[in-house]
Amino acid sequence: MKIFITGAGGMLGTDLMRELGKTYEVSGANAIECDVTDYYRVSEVISVQKPDVVIHTAAYTDVDGAETHHERAFKVNQEGTRNVALAAREVGAKMFHISTDYVFGGAKKMPYVEDDPPNPLGIYAKSKLQGEFEVQKHLQNYLIIRTAWLYGKHGDNFVRSILRLAQTTDTLRVVNDQIGSPTYTKDLCWGIEKLLEKDITGIIHLTNSGSCSWYEFALAILKYANISNAQVLPISTTQLRRPAPRPYYSVLSNAKFKMITGYEMRPWEAGLKEYLSS
Repeated sequence: MKIFITGAGGMLGTDLMRELGKTYEVSGANAIECDVTDYYRVSEVISVQKPDVVIHTAAYTDVDGAETHHERAFKVNQEGTRNVALAAREVGAKMFHISTDYVFGGAKKMPYVEDDPPNPLGIYAKSKLQGEFEVQKHLQNYLIIRTAWLYGKHGDNFVRSILRLAQTTDTLRVVNDQIGSPTYTKDLCWGIEKLLEKDITGIIHLTNSGSCSWYEFALAILKYANISNAQVLPISTTQLRRPAPRPYYSVLSNAKFKMITGYEMRPWEAGLKEYLSS
């Protein structure tokens, strides 16, 4: 199986290149080598590679920045995704599209399943949902993978931010009223590899199991990193005053993944411990 990865220089793309490259013939391109907003470039690159599967990780991910850069967010997350979908269709490749828990509004208060109606709150979330619609519109052979709260070894993320702040301040203030599932990119790669082995299409949710607030996540980071000099204080989302609205609850159910693959995603705590020890 030949796999091509967009956003290959990003946090998830880098790990996918390494992990899937152990088993499959994998190639990829970063944002400079293949700007997904340029349809002709995307088509050219993918037509040369002729992959069996295209994994689309390239995205505009600045949640707050999207509130003031509307056009850029939709250009990358909607139009860019459409370009990749069309290019995949041209070569007869299956498309794996990485989407987000933020397509949900957070009112459900129990893990979201794939058939739950989306209700994106901010521009980033809305642009990602439009990307999902583009995949569904232009392809039949696709798998939309919604994941959440990603962190990994390559690129900035919440874990790195907490560790960095703990070195410079005695008190960290972290929101305690947003609930989700922290997901280690290496574990997500493992789950994606299991899905590559299955002939399925549609939408699937894939995160580390379990859930917590950002506050609880921060406490765990410091605990597992053996950092005791910094104190973490819980605050509300309204106190944080971020530009973009966020769902208060965006936990995704992995039940469909387990049913299809026979595997379970490991707890988020286990992923975090490995990340911090490696």
